[in-house]
Amino acid sequence: MTTPAKPSTVRVLYLVVCAAPPAREIGELIDLLQRRGWSVQVIATPTAAAWIDSNALAHQTGHSVRATPRSPDDPNSLPLADAVVVAPATFNTINKWAGGINDTFALGILNEALGAQLPIVVSPYAKPSLTAHPAFGRSLAALRDAGVHLTDTEAIRPAKDGQPFRWSVVLDALTWRMQ
Repeated sequence: MTTPAKPSTVRVLYLVVCAAPPAREIGELIDLLQRRGWSVQVIATPTAAAWIDSNALAHQTGHSVRATPRSPDDPNSLPLADAVVVAPATFNTINKWAGGINDTFALGILNEALGAQLPIVVSPYAKPSLTAHPAFGRSLAALRDAGVHLTDTEAIRPAKDGQPFRWSVVLDALTWRMQ
């Protein structure tokens, strides 16, 4: 996560994308973030990487989508982040992250961001049967206690079927967190 200093006028956002239905429409969120002046670096969990169109997102952002770690001899291609958004954030990712598990590139980025005390906004997205699991509430509390800003679970779900995801919830939380 360390690279040479970047120009102060560019705000870099790591967008960690997990495998939940909103991932297929993540380009909508990227567009909104870019309109607000963010340079977006997409980091996908392994399963999300299979769900998204990495080529289209690379074209949209101007940066490759990352889902795997670089080899030790490769240069670090990620600029230093100013903030992190995790949307959608799945049951699995939230629980592993809160437990400090570092078994994917995305979790490694999240663990480093938490340790670096970067502003982090998370929009959980999980079925009610999973959110009722006792580990989920404990994990959300641990992340909140560590300074992570959490939206309500499934806050980005459309009000009605066929409508777009409510990405404004994430944008509002990020704006508030950056103040």
